[in-house]
Amino acid sequence: MSPMGFQPEEPLPCPAFTNRTPESTLKDEEWKHRSPYTMQTEAELGPIKWRGKCLCGKVTYALKREKPLNAKYCHCRGCQVAHGAPLQWAVIFHKNDMSFINGSSGLVFYSSTHQSQEYGLPTKVYCENCRTPIMDEGRNVCLIFPQLMELEGSSDEQRQKREPLKPTYVSAMVHCVGFTDSSCSCHIFYETRTTDIPDGLPKWRGMENASDRLDDQGNQIDSPSR
Repeated sequence: MSPMGFQPEEPLPCPAFTNRTPESTLKDEEWKHRSPYTMQTEAELGPIKWRGKCLCGKVTYALKREKPLNAKYCHCRGCQVAHGAPLQWAVIFHKNDMSFINGSSGLVFYSSTHQSQEYGLPTKVYCENCRTPIMDEGRNVCLIFPQLMELEGSSDEQRQKREPLKPTYVSAMVHCVGFTDSSCSCHIFYETRTTDIPDGLPKWRGMENASDRLDDQGNQIDSPSR
C-alpha cells in the first residue's frame, strides 16, 4: 500500500503473459469443470511426475508431464512486484497436464489485464489462505512456479531433481510459437533486470522473437527478429 499522499509517476505494467489476448469471463462457472480445475483421480490424470503445494499446504496439485513445454525467466516490472522477487521463473505446461487435488476450492484470482478478482483469462491464481502465487493461467497453457514443487532429499539432491524444470539453451533463433518440446528457453524483459545473469541463455528486451536481442550486460546485439 502506498504511503498517504504518494502517487507513483506511472502505474506498474501488467506482468508479462505468454498468452496475452484477453478473454472474457466464461459463462457461469463452467471453467471449474475443465483442466486444471476439474477434480481427477490419479488413474484419470495418469502417472504423476511432479507434485506442488502452497506455503500453508491447503492448495496442492499434480503434474503428469515430466519436462515442461518451455521455461522462462521473466524480468518485467509487473512480475517483480507480483512475486516480490528479482524475476519470475516459470515453467509452461498444457492445462490438461495439471490437476488441482481439491479442484477450484481454496483458490482466488487476479487479472492484471482486467484489474479484476473475477475469474477471466488471463489470470493469476493464488491460495486464498496464504496467498502463495500458484500459477499464471493463459488461454491454452499454465505458467507454473517450480519453487512450489515438493522434492525429497538434500539440497543438492533437490537441485538435481529440479534440473528438468530449468531453462536450457536450444537455439538462439528458434521461433517460440506453439510451445512444442523444441521451443526455446530464455530471459524476457531483460532490460528491466535487477542484476546481470551470464548463463548463456538468449535474452530479449521484451517478449522473445518480438524485440531486440541483448547480451548478458543488456547491450543490443542484433535487430528485432519478427
